[in-house]
Amino acid sequence: MILFGAALVDFWVGDPWGWPHPVRGMGLVIQATTTWIRLSCSHPRSQRIAGIVLGLGLVGGSAALGWLLVRGAGRIHPLLGEGMGIILLASCFAGRSLRQAAESVLGPLALQDLPEARNRLQLYVGRDTGDLSETEVLRALLETVAENSVDGVMGPLFFALLGLGWPALGSAPLALAYKAASTLDSMVGYRHQPYTYLGWFSARLEDGLTWLPCRATVATLALLSGQPRRVWRLCCRDAPADPSPNSGWSEAAYAAILGVQLGGVNWYQGVARLKPPLGDPCRPITPIQVRQALDLTRTCFLFWLSLGVLYCVYHHHDWGGL
Repeated sequence: MILFGAALVDFWVGDPWGWPHPVRGMGLVIQATTTWIRLSCSHPRSQRIAGIVLGLGLVGGSAALGWLLVRGAGRIHPLLGEGMGIILLASCFAGRSLRQAAESVLGPLALQDLPEARNRLQLYVGRDTGDLSETEVLRALLETVAENSVDGVMGPLFFALLGLGWPALGSAPLALAYKAASTLDSMVGYRHQPYTYLGWFSARLEDGLTWLPCRATVATLALLSGQPRRVWRLCCRDAPADPSPNSGWSEAAYAAILGVQLGGVNWYQGVARLKPPLGDPCRPITPIQVRQALDLTRTCFLFWLSLGVLYCVYHHHDWGGL
């Protein structure tokens, strides 16, 4: 009930602007803690240790707080506990937010307002967008959709599904723990200063936690495409060359299914970085491919959600028979 309810809340409501959200709380904690660490710890070793404490503390603390909120509300009334679980778990899913972000960029492009599309895109990507052509805007948008399909949608769902087999902890706390790791990586998981030593643990933690859900997502997308061998072959060909152990795989999967090529030169604060090509350029990237990628993510999400519901139904009847 919590899993299905959270999926419905994310589909219909999403993350309304200005509403309280766990990720905003995580962000405030990370910002305050990293500021204090940078002022108090100047030695690389002390920053590494502080980064480990920050990573484990936020991930474990997020799971513990989620568990306490669900259990505490459940002690007042079982339905209140389920409602709390639904709200917390829905906050971990970013399906609606990802679609809204993509449409906010595609809208100005449809009106041939390239400067506004660049401005909107800058809210969601780390690369420089001021001089991007329409083709490069669409590539950046599709790469963002492909990467965040794992980080923001399928990854939290994967850990929520794990919670079904670990009822003592539950789906919401596990998904919150993963969301904390993802937030840490997005804020401090960089190789450049001042996060070189402080953020190394957070980056590796997120990479490790995402490794399995990313491969499971790629395998599911390959099956849903109807050409699993071709998609998997292209992923194995291209993804290992990407510096990220996970985003290269997710981007390669979407590129293979959609028949486009991702990767190329990106600019970050005026510095060019070359990403390896992912997929074959069978067709140009258009808004159609971006929306098809969003639909693929939704289909994959619903597929996993259905498996979770079937698991719950099976175990409910199994225990009922005993």
